[in-house]
Amino acid sequence: MSVMIDFRNVWKQYQKPAWALSDVSFSIAAGEMCFITGPSGSGKSTILRLVTRECAPNDGQILVGGTEIRRIPGPKIYLLRRAMGVVFQDFRLLHERRVFDNVAVPLRVLGLPEKDIKRKVFIALRMVGLHHRIWNTPSELSYGEQQRVAIARAVVNNPRLLLADEPTGNLDPDLASEIMSLFREINRQGTTVVICTHDRDIVRKFAGRVLPLREGRLREREPA
Repeated sequence: MSVMIDFRNVWKQYQKPAWALSDVSFSIAAGEMCFITGPSGSGKSTILRLVTRECAPNDGQILVGGTEIRRIPGPKIYLLRRAMGVVFQDFRLLHERRVFDNVAVPLRVLGLPEKDIKRKVFIALRMVGLHHRIWNTPSELSYGEQQRVAIARAVVNNPRLLLADEPTGNLDPDLASEIMSLFREINRQGTTVVICTHDRDIVRKFAGRVLPLREGRLREREPA
């Protein structure tokens, strides 16, 4: 099985003397669903920022899809990000735009024809159960519905890799389970899914591989 994400002795420091990540090594296989767990400040979000090349490590290697991403020139980083979808903790929706326009953003960046954009957006919204909300604005949706719009936007271009940062952090248990079921279904369709969370109940319920972080270090693997 091929490897989607490969961290090799990665160190990351924002401000001295603390290290956000200290000598972290792990691999996530293509098609795997993996949870990165730990309390706030443990380094979970740092891992996501490194994978998307929002920042660079101080030392070590990071390979995504077999490519050492530190070697990707700045103007070409968009090619790396084009192959992945990200569900941000704060959603980052355009609240003055309709749901359709929010989900269409990655496709318009690619310059797809409008008929293809309409088809792909509708498919993505139908997958998350929001095709009937296509002409609403995010401010007209519930918190859980906004989360679903963010997921639809992340998967509308069929990415090989989906990253999610605390996707159930502000949801009640029932909504959190619904959102996690969506991620599981996306994974079944072949997408590698990496979820950063401190919600241990969700991790136990949706059993899978767990990479536990504490104070920037990867600990012994725990059962899900």
